[in-house]
Amino acid sequence: MMTRISTVKGFLWILILLVVVGCADMDSLEFEVEKPLSIKKQEELNSFEELKTYTSDPNFKLGAGVSMGTYNAQGAMYALTNENFQEVTAGYGMKHGAIVSDDGALNLTAVNEFVENTTEQGITIYGHTLMWHANQNASFLKSTIASKEVPLPGGPGWMLLLDLSFENEDATGYQTNGPSAPIAFTADGEGYNEEGRALKITNAEVRPNDWESQLFVTFPKVTEVGQKYRLEMDVRSEAPASFSTQAHTAPGGYKHWNFFGSISSTPEWKHISVETTIEDNTSGCNTIAFNLGATATTYYFDNVEVSWYNSKGVTYEERTPEEKKDTLNYHLDKWIEGIMTASKSNTHAWDVVNEPMDDGNPYELKTGIDKTDLAEDEFYWQDYLGKDYAVTAFKWAAMYGNPDDLLFINDYNLEYNLDKCKGIIEYVKYIEEQGARVDGIGTQMHINIDSDKANITEMFQLLAATGKMIKVSELDIGVGVKTTEADEELYLAQEEMYKFVMDQYFTIIPKAQQYGITIWSPKDSPASSSWRAGEPIGLWTEGFSRKPAYRGVVEGLGGTSVN
Repeated sequence: MMTRISTVKGFLWILILLVVVGCADMDSLEFEVEKPLSIKKQEELNSFEELKTYTSDPNFKLGAGVSMGTYNAQGAMYALTNENFQEVTAGYGMKHGAIVSDDGALNLTAVNEFVENTTEQGITIYGHTLMWHANQNASFLKSTIASKEVPLPGGPGWMLLLDLSFENEDATGYQTNGPSAPIAFTADGEGYNEEGRALKITNAEVRPNDWESQLFVTFPKVTEVGQKYRLEMDVRSEAPASFSTQAHTAPGGYKHWNFFGSISSTPEWKHISVETTIEDNTSGCNTIAFNLGATATTYYFDNVEVSWYNSKGVTYEERTPEEKKDTLNYHLDKWIEGIMTASKSNTHAWDVVNEPMDDGNPYELKTGIDKTDLAEDEFYWQDYLGKDYAVTAFKWAAMYGNPDDLLFINDYNLEYNLDKCKGIIEYVKYIEEQGARVDGIGTQMHINIDSDKANITEMFQLLAATGKMIKVSELDIGVGVKTTEADEELYLAQEEMYKFVMDQYFTIIPKAQQYGITIWSPKDSPASSSWRAGEPIGLWTEGFSRKPAYRGVVEGLGGTSVN
């Protein structure tokens, strides 16, 4: 029995051996799968080295625009920036509005961290910006030059804001809402107490709404919560009437149904004196609306006065232009000294003055005068300091920075509007004629794939002729559509435009004048961004994949294309 089992086992082993040998002699099957074209193209882009490895000139700075907070957080964007760039420009974090508090103190904590982090990585900071009209703590600056308090001899008391006697044709301070409340005047001697004349308004019929016939009285002060106001006037009507008063922010700018209560009138002259304390629903107003449409009659108004109770016992006096200039120069000096001192260990170049030239009048400075839509953070230093505002800024930048700092003036659309390019060049000449030093000119270059190439070339020629250092300070290139709509053809056009700009820069700007090029948005702009929202302007996608534009920059820097 035992012998039989051994024989079977031996047979099985022989059979297994034959099968193995037979399999060894069979040809193995081989399969070749073609890589998708998209993967091959991405692998080609990924085969390039990091961008900064393609910069051979040690004096040339390849820069990136960054969020200071994001960089300090030391996440993925921090790593990408450190690997690819030699210099960083903080988009907002080093500006006046980010640092100057409402009491004028400078909060430099984040800047100090930024300096420390960039120093550790061997990356320099390009300072941006010392003087600009935007991103300012405008409310603080305005408060420093607001009208000054002057004590009243009599102390607290009522102050007259408006006095309407209707003795001439000057209609300042009153108007109606049109044909339903036509303005006329009585004959002389028919005013209150048979003296002078009175305002005469006829409401010809009872209106469906009493506010369809209105008289507006506007006074030169905006109400604030807690203030006391008083309305005094003489009034009569040909038929007994009662009319309400509304609070308006301007004639027709309704805010609340009750301002000074309801006023009654009779055919006999009646003196009215009503006081009110301003609450939330009547604050921010400067107009009383008298609703005259409830009674068909003719109304007569005389000696209309609006007063407010000055509880502080002070009046306000406008500061002189020289006082404003001295005050702002003090705060400008404090700002420039503070930010430059905090960052000077790793910052050796600055945008001293940003965007000075006017778009419509490119040989003139921008101004906020007569501008009705000022943003909360807009403040035009030049409107108070004059044309020499930049002279002052450059002199103080030279004083508070490092001896070898390069000081730039910077503006946008120089390639779009060549007169603006010429205008800033002329302004640089003026600044230097006044004794200040300007080392370089920055051209922002927020452009598109269809931007005029001839203009770009001519801009670089104009800038090169100045002999100044030239920096492309905020380069990004749009494709004309949002990221969700962009296709390969547009991305290839973007690549070509990035390469074109860099080729022109290196060809036209003499090497000794080549400060550097900053890619303003290394990644595509997210839909939530405040800058070119949702546009694919970067060299990387939002997911950190390299785009064809990356290759355009590599080749623009003199790198070799991968074929």
